[in-house]
Amino acid sequence: MSEVFQVFAVRYASRAGRRGQHFLGYDERWDEPHPTAYYVWLAVSPQRAVVVDAGLDPDRGVPLDGLEFHCSPAAGVAALGVDPADVDQVVLSHLHYDHTGTVARFPRARRVVQRAEADYWSGPVAKRIARERWLVSDDDLREVLGAPDRLDVVEGDRELAPGLSVHLVGGHTAGMQLTRVRTARGWVVLASDAAHFYENLEQDRLFPILHSTPAMYAGFDRARELADSADLVVPGHDPKVFARFPQVEGVPAVRVA
Repeated sequence: MSEVFQVFAVRYASRAGRRGQHFLGYDERWDEPHPTAYYVWLAVSPQRAVVVDAGLDPDRGVPLDGLEFHCSPAAGVAALGVDPADVDQVVLSHLHYDHTGTVARFPRARRVVQRAEADYWSGPVAKRIARERWLVSDDDLREVLGAPDRLDVVEGDRELAPGLSVHLVGGHTAGMQLTRVRTARGWVVLASDAAHFYENLEQDRLFPILHSTPAMYAGFDRARELADSADLVVPGHDPKVFARFPQVEGVPAVRVA
């Protein structure tokens, strides 16, 4: 029988941006403000606690101007009543630096990564592509991939627990994965960077940082297919997540389900 999880989105940071930075191709509204939110997600059931993505560490320098931290990812999880030391798994949707920066803050958790993602970033090609190389941290790659005793490398779709599974879609990166969670509202899909903004899904528009155009389009379809309704697909960087779900009092987080 499936476990029933509660799912929270912790907004640990925000950044001002422009539309032209966030959508592929020319847009006459290029220079309009288009803010970005930075999230980690907590899925908790009576049996386990799972964190999806590890965000950025505010104690480390990051290659982003205008980033405003609201809390550390681990502190946000703790504020929701889960000790970071009690987290069972950290699902890494992909290995970009803004999703891997605090994995060490969850000292007991196993790390879940798609094989396609691990192979790509540890292989010979990624180092040669300048437009991608800045998106990963060598320190984080060593932390995640250099500790095989704590690493679960999966291939394709995999159930991690009754009511929680990961699904390979690619697109944004070689091994981008969605996380599907059973909740009291039905199946929720945490899209992470498979869809950065609601607008990606609603207008079928691509994010400009991508590994495969066809796979990103297919990832939009897969996310909708896996969720019980369109409003239960949660994008990875949209401030509107905070407008669509109820905020948790005293915590920079909303309850998705």
